[in-house]
Amino acid sequence: MAKHGLGRGVDSLFAANPGKIEKKEGGEEAKLLKISLIQANPSQPRKRFSDEELKELSESIKQFGVIQPLLVKKQGPIYEIIAGERRFRAAKLAGLTEVPVLVRSYDEKLSREVSIIENIQREDLNAVEEALAYQSLISEYDLSQEELAERLSKKRTTITNSLRLLKLEEEILNYIREGKLKEGHGRALLAIPEGKKRLALARECVEKKLSVREVEKRSQEQTVQKKKKKPLSGQLSSIFKDLEEKMRENLGTKVKIIPKNENKGKLEIEYYSQEDLERIYVLLEGKAKG
Repeated sequence: MAKHGLGRGVDSLFAANPGKIEKKEGGEEAKLLKISLIQANPSQPRKRFSDEELKELSESIKQFGVIQPLLVKKQGPIYEIIAGERRFRAAKLAGLTEVPVLVRSYDEKLSREVSIIENIQREDLNAVEEALAYQSLISEYDLSQEELAERLSKKRTTITNSLRLLKLEEEILNYIREGKLKEGHGRALLAIPEGKKRLALARECVEKKLSVREVEKRSQEQTVQKKKKKPLSGQLSSIFKDLEEKMRENLGTKVKIIPKNENKGKLEIEYYSQEDLERIYVLLEGKAKG
């Protein structure tokens, strides 16, 4: 097989002459380009490429060629990838010397936007890379989450939930990047305030391979424990005891104050018969009228 990236799906672009440049609308050029003239985009939002996936793609490229051309822009004597770095890497791994490309005249800002959007649309970013891509588009183009969602044809909640992951500690983000934790684990961990407890649970999750459901359960348990009432100060406790004693004397029965916090709680008044209940009611009614 010839060492070029001509795939069956792009034969028509170069059928007459593989070296020919085809001019398309808007100044776009379609042609075969030497791999040695192509360089990766330093602003590529995808930072990690699976060796296994690249190998699988390279085997496919050996058999069928590069079916979808790379999108590039001219940078002096070389060409910089706007979209298609994964195909570029796999083509090199397959031993190709040329690949099909589409050359477009984009400025730096538009190139970055297209690169980010292309990666998001292909859904080959990990959850952290996707969140960083959303954040980059929002900050660089001064977009709201609603505007970005509309631009990408996604739900706003999808954007919001993705961005929330960036509140996690870098160690946890690395676990997600490396595939040791899923996006669902990250969202579950967000229920715990940042700090040692969150990191400890994340490490335990990686070590014991806890499911997302198990992490959610642990997070809920820790949140409930935190919300439990704090013990009342000695002064307040003494005041409540005095009040209980006074009401006990006035009503002639056992009375208990159960505080939830300094301002809220409930009052328990015991009665031991229907007549006793009526007696307490009369006492309370009389005091209320008085």
